[in-house]
Amino acid sequence: MTDPRVAKMARLLVRYCGKIKKGETVLVRASTSAEPLVREMGREILRAGAHPMLRLSPEGFGPIFYAEASKEQLAHVSKITLYEARNIDHLFNIMSDTNTRALTSVPPRKQAITERARRKISDIIMAKGRWTLTLFPTAAYAQDAEMSLAEFEDFVYSTVFADKRDPVAEWKKVARFQARLIRRLRRADEVRIVGPDTDLKMSVKGRIWKNSDGHFNMPSGEVFTGPIETSAEGYIRYTYPVCYRGKEVDDVRLVFRKGKVVEAHAKKNNALLQTMIKIDPGAKRLGELGIGTNYGIKRFVKNILFDEKIGGSVHLALGMSYTETGGKNRSALHWDMIKDLRRGPSDPDGPRGSRRGGQILVDGKVLQKNGEFLI
Repeated sequence: MTDPRVAKMARLLVRYCGKIKKGETVLVRASTSAEPLVREMGREILRAGAHPMLRLSPEGFGPIFYAEASKEQLAHVSKITLYEARNIDHLFNIMSDTNTRALTSVPPRKQAITERARRKISDIIMAKGRWTLTLFPTAAYAQDAEMSLAEFEDFVYSTVFADKRDPVAEWKKVARFQARLIRRLRRADEVRIVGPDTDLKMSVKGRIWKNSDGHFNMPSGEVFTGPIETSAEGYIRYTYPVCYRGKEVDDVRLVFRKGKVVEAHAKKNNALLQTMIKIDPGAKRLGELGIGTNYGIKRFVKNILFDEKIGGSVHLALGMSYTETGGKNRSALHWDMIKDLRRGPSDPDGPRGSRRGGQILVDGKVLQKNGEFLI
């Protein structure tokens, strides 16, 4: 029997996140492991009077693709895929890996070729503003989070409020709090992030802050904008490792001058970091500044969809800006990296630097201290 929370999540995705209307064409992309959620989403799309396109890809094809594809095949973008991107009304992309390290041995240069080629597709989808990214719990994600599958399922469904009587009402509460936060930020000029091994400032003057309340990401819980592309000055050491195409990059340190990364180093997989920031000129500049507000996500689970929303954290993305923020940076890359500003436990093996906390200052005034908002 299907977990009742799956059906509730499907309704939330279709009715609240996507706001699917009669007559629309809706593409749902996932792996075969997410079939329970995809099936229920198909049901809800039909009930909304729309037309579902359910696209399930086989698990394990990624390593085969990179092992067998020629350079031409790596860079190929199908005309059919382009037509599809231009003509669908909404895209639901469901993360549902059964092996999150499947691409660990793939050379970064191969991944970079494919990323550059697929930028055409992402640009079309992003311009529409009709997309939703979510996750279906699998054993692989549970293992990364150091949980049992049952524990991870509880975690996921609680973060989307599928365990509540009225998930939509809960997300509306999130939206109202974040609207207050944006009222504080909308006239801001300088944002400064201060913490362990970190003192980074940037301008957001004239840029638009967006209220991420569950329509594009589910779960959500952040406000974000696109910094002025030439404004970032200073240095930052990120708290948590970041994953890219199955590889974990740990202890990332970046130095910015006039908005551009001039020094970059990672303790683990530094070669991948160096490769990715050279994908194109925009990959060395910031495309996003995000502030996490979801205090229901209390722990790092090695999945950016959840981790960037941690209440008391800040994340900065190298690469592509979201045009709706007024950001102008263009890149095939959009790579979020997280700095935890909460005071952590005294455990020396805990998240690096988190014991000391940190601050977000807006035009010299404290907005957040040790992970708690002062508004």
